[in-house]
Amino acid sequence: MFALILTKTSAIMKKIKLVASLGLILACLSLNQMVAQKIQKLSVLANKPLAEVQPAMWGIFFEDINFAADGGIYAELVKNRSFEFTRPLMGWTELKQGDASGSILIINQGEENPNNPRFARVTSNTEKGVYGLTNEGFRGIGVSKGKQLDFSVFARQTGEGLIRLKIELINSAGDKIGEASLIHITEKWQKYSISFVCTGTDAKAKLNVILEGKGTVDLDMISLFPHDTWKGRANGLRTDLVQMLADLKPGFIRFPGGCIVEGFELATRYQWKKTIGKPEDRKLIINRWNTEFADKSTPDYFQSYGLGFFEYFLLCEDIGAEPLPILSCGMACQFNSAEVVPLNQLDPYIQDALDLIEFANGPADSKWGKIRSDMGHSLPFNMKLLGIGNEQWDVQYVDRYKAFEKVLKEKYPAVKLISSVGPSPDGKQFEYLSGEMKKMNADFVDEHYYKEPAWFLKNASRYDQYDRKGPKIFAGEYAAHSKADKAPESRNNWESALAEAAFMTGLERNSDMVQMASYAPLFGNVESWQWRPDLIWFDNLRVAGSPNYYVQKLFSNNKGTNVVPILKNGLILAGADSLYASAVIDKKTNQVLIKLVNASSKQVSLEIAIEGSPVEKKPITREVLSASNPTVFNSLDKPGEIVPVITTFNSNGNKIKTTVGPCSVTLLKVPSKKL
Repeated sequence: MFALILTKTSAIMKKIKLVASLGLILACLSLNQMVAQKIQKLSVLANKPLAEVQPAMWGIFFEDINFAADGGIYAELVKNRSFEFTRPLMGWTELKQGDASGSILIINQGEENPNNPRFARVTSNTEKGVYGLTNEGFRGIGVSKGKQLDFSVFARQTGEGLIRLKIELINSAGDKIGEASLIHITEKWQKYSISFVCTGTDAKAKLNVILEGKGTVDLDMISLFPHDTWKGRANGLRTDLVQMLADLKPGFIRFPGGCIVEGFELATRYQWKKTIGKPEDRKLIINRWNTEFADKSTPDYFQSYGLGFFEYFLLCEDIGAEPLPILSCGMACQFNSAEVVPLNQLDPYIQDALDLIEFANGPADSKWGKIRSDMGHSLPFNMKLLGIGNEQWDVQYVDRYKAFEKVLKEKYPAVKLISSVGPSPDGKQFEYLSGEMKKMNADFVDEHYYKEPAWFLKNASRYDQYDRKGPKIFAGEYAAHSKADKAPESRNNWESALAEAAFMTGLERNSDMVQMASYAPLFGNVESWQWRPDLIWFDNLRVAGSPNYYVQKLFSNNKGTNVVPILKNGLILAGADSLYASAVIDKKTNQVLIKLVNASSKQVSLEIAIEGSPVEKKPITREVLSASNPTVFNSLDKPGEIVPVITTFNSNGNKIKTTVGPCSVTLLKVPSKKL
């Protein structure tokens, strides 16, 4: 991700981006200058498959940036539930009404409970007043009328007195919209749970935990979940956000990133073993995006690891995606500390990789397979892919990758390894790493591209001439960054989505080499983001797919089984007359699937000959994404600015006459005889 940060420092690159973006804007805005064109003739060689499309071709990149996990897809509604933030009461305020008085003391148990050492000792000094704690949630607590909420807390009473806990949900106007009570708190630590139904809808509600009576109670892991999590799981995920992922029908999920894998320094790297087991036993850590950008500082951004590796594997299984975990290779982020572990101390990092494979794939009686089984999944997850490092570079990465590869390939030869070729798609480091990985006959190299839209248009033919004897390509992180409006950060506007679609036709056309691809980043909380653009935007109650999301969905839902040529005068369409195209056949559904991207301001008339397979006399489905203004984007208030428009038309034999509008992405689903 830091590839883009580097380019921001160059005034020359800024000028290039501005000129390129303005060119596409002017092209798309000049709709009133459209002129009639003669029909362009294309041919699809449906009986000439070039390569199989891998089932995992189009996938998802997940990183906990922009409050993607806590405050996002992880459905916990209480912030700092175990008082483990750097400031233990961040997110909490003292609640005192009437003549109430009391005190809040944070106790640190230290080594007695090193993963979760702190708890709150709350004392109420009044029988009649209201004293306790209020939690603000993640920019508020989002709740809906008629929905059940599940509250839980670890608690014990100390000293004399009889304490009853009253749970209240208060809306942004100060009105009570839900309540429940817990009685008979004992002197031993115990988990208490109770549910209640919310009587109002509010995105900015707050949670009150009130002590009724005079006395002292210890509180830890104060938690509130919506009952309707994904699959109804306790410690579950937010249903509407997971549904957006499921609708993509992704082939894989890359997790947990991203730069978060590396950490600012090695001590804050992502360590998968700390993310499994009971949620209350997982050790919270600061999120590396907490202070990464001075203008986007989020001091309340931490990782509770409630969404850990077990939940990640379950999510992959739920939506039919291959797990693709990325692990630290013993190198912290080279844009930050650039800290590395010495080669002679690398064994624990390699052991983490071996143990992860056993956790995912081992039998239930193996050491790590038993932990998985005890968590509720006795059968293996059948993990086939593993990334070593994120976007590291230089000889130190090559040395460490070789050490990982030697051990992992010896014990688990069937697991494909993904290696880094750095943060940029070109340059000396990219060339060096590409050469080294080719010498090693690496399984996959992970290429990243954060560039202006013009780069994506120009590079739609990037892989047409790639060396077929080299490693397979994983386009692990990409996004077109458009500065078409006055905002300092790029937006998910139509200009960026259109350019990505053109580039994706080149990825699909070269499916023999490019076998996985994922847009990045995935999620953005509209009130808590550090990086833009992002594929999916949300707040506490709503979610909206970007235009880029619908481009991804168009390709991922229509990946087919085999790539076939689509040609104009015997040549591929990779930008000639601003037209880009790819085609696949789907042997399961007997369809020819044609993707057409018109990046020009003119409507294009086409006659497409389907050769080698008779077209069925059934309606052809046409799905179109388009916008007259390239700066348009979807928002939570206007989520439907750019969404697919689906129509049908009748075919006339094997020659299909159609038009593609200006600045548009078009999918044609052509029913065919058995392919």
